Amino acid sequence: MTWERHAKIAFIGSHGIRKTTAALAFASVIQRAGRSVEFAREVVRDNPLGINESATGEAQLWVLMSQVRRELELSQKAECVVTDRGVMDNFAYYLRACGGQDRFDVEPLVRAWSRTYDLVVRLTPDVEIRADGVRSTSDRFRDEIEAILDARLPRLVPRDRLIRQSASQVTESYDWWPLAERLARHVGEPLLAAGVSRPARPSQAAASRQRASQAASKDQLALDLGG
Repeated sequence: MTWERHAKIAFIGSHGIRKTTAALAFASVIQRAGRSVEFAREVVRDNPLGINESATGEAQLWVLMSQVRRELELSQKAECVVTDRGVMDNFAYYLRACGGQDRFDVEPLVRAWSRTYDLVVRLTPDVEIRADGVRSTSDRFRDEIEAILDARLPRLVPRDRLIRQSASQVTESYDWWPLAERLARHVGEPLLAAGVSRPARPSQAAASRQRASQAASKDQLALDLGG
């Protein structure tokens, strides 16, 4: 039986804190449980109006609205939608670009849309930003976004739906299964599809042998999910 109530989980935070890695790894767990999953990649890289510190309020508004549109497009295509970013962290970038003012009065939408996520995983920045040629490597810029999130997130996401996790915990050996079970409990559905057993957690030795293949598997998963 497929899930009658579709689930949605967002991985949020500032840039350069392994959100994409975490979201793809979690999506893989949902797939291994026999459930259908759609991956909503972050839309900021498609922004035609500019990104990073110099982005305008209009540019960040484009990102925020595109995030909502993308989630709407995917909402009924799978039992679970996994999003790389959500409206909450995009709202933080928007507020910074607008000098702290909600110039386009989008907070009511952000507040309502924030409650459409069954769970929200906020990754906190205890790792260095890796240059990728696209996103800013400024620690100050990242700290400004994190400060806005600290102030705004409690008003947007109910405490029982928010999970905080250090970015340094997002490693190849991290076990995402308990989070998948928590998401399934939240929507009142069994995690495992009929005929599917929980994969055995690999031993340290097995995990070491698998590291070479995991990178290739993640790349293939990103292709399968349209990343």
